Amino acid sequence: MKTAECFKKIKKDCFKFIKTQETSSEKFSNKEVMLKSYLIPVCFWIFKKANKKKPFFIGLAGGQGTGKTTISTIIKIILEKYFKLNVFKISIDDFYKTRKERSKLSKKVHPMLMTRGVPGTHDVKMMLDFFKNIKRKNFNGMKLPNFNKAIDDRFPVKYWYKIKQRPDVIIFEGWCVGAKPELSKTLKKPINSLEKLKDKRFVWRYYVNQQLKNKYKALYSQLNCIIYLKAENFNLLQKWRIKQEHKLRLKTKEKTSHKIMNKEAIINFMQTYQRITQNMFKKTPSYASIILKLNANHQIKSAVYKK
Repeated sequence: MKTAECFKKIKKDCFKFIKTQETSSEKFSNKEVMLKSYLIPVCFWIFKKANKKKPFFIGLAGGQGTGKTTISTIIKIILEKYFKLNVFKISIDDFYKTRKERSKLSKKVHPMLMTRGVPGTHDVKMMLDFFKNIKRKNFNGMKLPNFNKAIDDRFPVKYWYKIKQRPDVIIFEGWCVGAKPELSKTLKKPINSLEKLKDKRFVWRYYVNQQLKNKYKALYSQLNCIIYLKAENFNLLQKWRIKQEHKLRLKTKEKTSHKIMNKEAIINFMQTYQRITQNMFKKTPSYASIILKLNANHQIKSAVYKK
């Protein structure tokens, strides 16, 4: 009954948003099922857990192209519209180090760290400060970075996110949110051609894994729960990520100086993500609070809630 009542209230806004995510050749199917069977129940679960006295931190994770941005935006719409909560949503991607900072890192540690994505290429201090400041009782607003993937650098400060009042719920989404480190002994064996050719001495792998062990562990330990979008396999993620880049190309009108990738570049780029993504396939279901399993058509096929 409550689901039907909620659906009535949020339907218009959710469908309007979903429309903005569609292209002429790609339409969302089973929108109503996705909302009624999965995303509205998730929001009831969040509402029960959220405590208005302090912000409730949700980590929303899932491999590349799983639809994290779409799903987290719909959850935000439902929580605001029906549950009247103040929700702020941001991606771990917005905290990427600048091109200049990554260039320094790539010279100091390993050339592969120029490529944004893996742990070690984000500004962790900035994220920790954000988590700390937003919990303050006397919170009086803050600005947070906004990353422009089309130019592979941050937007100018005037386009950053502004938070004026302390949110009830924070949705922190990203492909490696909540990721755990691997055992050192499994790092030695390369899992794809990129590791084999460009990280022969496993310097890059060790560095990234070390980041997960230390800085990122401290960051993720502050999340109140993790919602995990689980795809069936890595090949599917590649397929979805290629579609995603195609969408970005359609949306980005001026083509000059834009770093939008072709298929080959995407497959190479995703090889930097592969190790952690596959480790998350194995490990995240054991500690995520909610697992939303996706089928090959990019739709949620089941939801598992953990005690």
